[in-house]
Amino acid sequence: MTLASGPAMDPNKRKPDIIKADIVAESRLFKVESLHLKFSNGEERVYERMRGGNRGAVMVVPMLDADTLLLIREYAAGTHSYELGFPKGLIDPGEDALTAGNRELMEEAGFGANSLTTLKQVSLAPGYFASKMDILLARDLFPEQRVGDEPEPLEVIPWPLNRIDELLEREDFTESRSISALLLTIKWLAEQEK
Repeated sequence: MTLASGPAMDPNKRKPDIIKADIVAESRLFKVESLHLKFSNGEERVYERMRGGNRGAVMVVPMLDADTLLLIREYAAGTHSYELGFPKGLIDPGEDALTAGNRELMEEAGFGANSLTTLKQVSLAPGYFASKMDILLARDLFPEQRVGDEPEPLEVIPWPLNRIDELLEREDFTESRSISALLLTIKWLAEQEK
């Protein structure tokens, strides 16, 4: 193993060359791609990844007021359970992340936001997925319900900021992106108080 000399990545580090890329499986939603790679030291490996559609996605942390978050409870097919989390969805063609975030907030929580702040862009398992998600903080909310693509109405749950530890301990609040979004929000709010 080579230890890095500091926190910065070597700017001269070359990415592996893609020798061959093939779609090895495909469904209505996903494409699995096989990549034959050659690394700068001559080593070759075959990796598989979910090929992304390059549309991007958003997750919105809505602040009902200075002391209250809004969560949604929705069905998660992957775990066959209902999960607490934040409104989220794909960025539609022609939208930027802020426009998509406001639309998703209206569709899933029944509110729009006069103020949207980008907290961070995150990835999900970058060794396997080529997807990126913008985490947004929504403030100065107003009632606005739009029809979305959810198969059933989503439950909207106000959650007090002073009960964050309780939220993190819940068995139905486990999605890593929602936890990341919550922690980024807490950090941002703390920085605003300085």
